[in-house]
Amino acid sequence: MEHTKSQTARIIIYIILALFMIYSIFPFGWTILNSIKLPKDATGSIPKIPGQFEATGQNYSSLWLNVSEADAAQVGFVLLILLVLLALLGLFAGRLPWPNSYTYTGIVLSVVGIVLVLPSMVDTAEFYDYLINSVIVTIGTLAVSLSIGALAGYGLARYRYLISVIILVLALAFRALPSISFVLPFFYLGQISGLYDTHILLIFCLVATNQPFTIWMLRSFFMEIPREIEEAAMMDGAGRLRAFLLVIVPIVWPGIITTGLFTLLLAYNDFLLARILMQTNWTLPVGIAQFTGGEDPGHVTLAAAASVSVTLPIICVIIFFQKYLIRGLASGAVKG
Repeated sequence: MEHTKSQTARIIIYIILALFMIYSIFPFGWTILNSIKLPKDATGSIPKIPGQFEATGQNYSSLWLNVSEADAAQVGFVLLILLVLLALLGLFAGRLPWPNSYTYTGIVLSVVGIVLVLPSMVDTAEFYDYLINSVIVTIGTLAVSLSIGALAGYGLARYRYLISVIILVLALAFRALPSISFVLPFFYLGQISGLYDTHILLIFCLVATNQPFTIWMLRSFFMEIPREIEEAAMMDGAGRLRAFLLVIVPIVWPGIITTGLFTLLLAYNDFLLARILMQTNWTLPVGIAQFTGGEDPGHVTLAAAASVSVTLPIICVIIFFQKYLIRGLASGAVKG
């Protein structure tokens, strides 16, 4: 592909890209505006832009906490300071006298700890329980899916026999089926095993539906790693598993993070399985759905606040792991 040298063509391209960007972010921007409006302003016949309504944080405080708006603002301010400190710690992780992985692990554990400890310190609303359920399900799905997918992908990349082809084809066929076709078997499995309405059942079902994608994607990353690298480690005395963990995994780490991000999005945003397999322990997408129906005008602003609250953590995660995501997606694109 050649770069255009025409200044006019570049201006036209930039204008088109700017318009497309505005078109893409406008729905989310409007949702943010609705989340800080009163119900009467959000449901009026004439849309109100900033300056035509009085902004309020009542929707967020009602959504997350059973306290007054002033107390909710204090809690939010403290949480914001903690998150900013953790973000700065992540940005300057390379300057600390220990490996970056230790810093990132500490940040993740700190965020999870804050989420789990906060209900014991503040009177949280029901929607906060949905957040805890989503965190448990997402982390559990990530841990199980990546552990199995990495080992399976590595094995299928190294042992290229007929059985490997059969497994890959079956995995692809399983992935091609619509999710609705698995609902009844999963529901029946939960009933006879006594795991219905538990995090374990939902985690296992999400892993089952996502595992073919994880295996195929990780296998493609492992196939780009020369066999000679692990063979050299094995000649130095390392076993197959040790060579895999200490030599291969660090090399393919960007690909593992990329696969993990897609798995995270699947588990975090799943609605169908969480709605049917969970009776009370709903996750965030199911919790948002309760505000999208009915005739209560207050549900419009609550749904907007819930949508923004659910989206922001994903945006932060994508921004935080952006360099790994780009490296992982570009891995194998250029060989040399």
